[in-house]
Amino acid sequence: MSRPKISIIGAGNVGATTAHWCAAAELGDIVLLDIPQVGDMPKGKALDLMQASPIMGFDSKIIGTNDYADTAGSSVIVITAGIARKPGMSRDDLLGTNAKIVGSVAAEIKATSPEAIIIVVSNPLDAMVQRVQQVSGFPQKRVFGQAGVLDTARYRTFLAMELGVSVEDITALLMGGHGDTMVPMPSCTSVGGIPVTRLIDPKRLEEIVDRTRKGGAEIVGLLKTGSAYYAPAAATTQMVEAIVRDKKRLIPVAAYCDNEYGVGGYYVGVPAIVGAGGVERIIELDLEPQEQVDFDKSVVAVKELVAAMNNLSL
Repeated sequence: MSRPKISIIGAGNVGATTAHWCAAAELGDIVLLDIPQVGDMPKGKALDLMQASPIMGFDSKIIGTNDYADTAGSSVIVITAGIARKPGMSRDDLLGTNAKIVGSVAAEIKATSPEAIIIVVSNPLDAMVQRVQQVSGFPQKRVFGQAGVLDTARYRTFLAMELGVSVEDITALLMGGHGDTMVPMPSCTSVGGIPVTRLIDPKRLEEIVDRTRKGGAEIVGLLKTGSAYYAPAAATTQMVEAIVRDKKRLIPVAAYCDNEYGVGGYYVGVPAIVGAGGVERIIELDLEPQEQVDFDKSVVAVKELVAAMNNLSL
């Protein structure tokens, strides 16, 4: 029985690290692709990673390429392509450049892997998922974005640091757009089954939420010459695993919502069941009054971002 083919478009830090973790978990055979202008860089990273396999004990095959023909017939495609944020840049600053890049990627995928499920990681995330679906024409459930898994991981990390407990005992949910308008869900956050609001006072919890919102910018500021990649790649790998192993994970993703939550045809972060069919079901929650206000505000920000993108000459 052949292994699933997982193609990762963009062989930079996020893409290469996603390849690393997908291979180590033996989720499938990996194709790492980047543009011809970078030369043999993806081949070098793929060969280096293959040479780790005897030591780490995985049998996934990894190839690097500049040719989309090598990605043909992929089960899952991860798009990390695009320019990364630099200090002082917002995700929105990347809009025009990355919309062109992911649009060209989507056109190639449509031609070579028409049955694939696409996970978009490129920023600004919510608009980039919309762009990939527009260009590919794939069913919305087969195109979605990685944001919520990363955001909740940051949130859980900071809560664990605050309380001095294992990250494994913290469950959390964040919704809405990826970035400054993300919506924390205290009603869906617990530590060992105890509501977080019974363990951390509201003012301190808001500080932790604010740090989570700025989690990516904090790392950009510290690195100076790049952006986060370990946690984004780990989050993406969890989503790939949910698909190729049909795990039916209930995780927050940037999913297409039409009637759901009254969004009206945009990609926003919501809890969803992810399995072999992609986004198999969106879970609709009755939001607390403040959560609803914050979510609506986040949706407006996503709509403005998509409108700005649609007004560009791409």
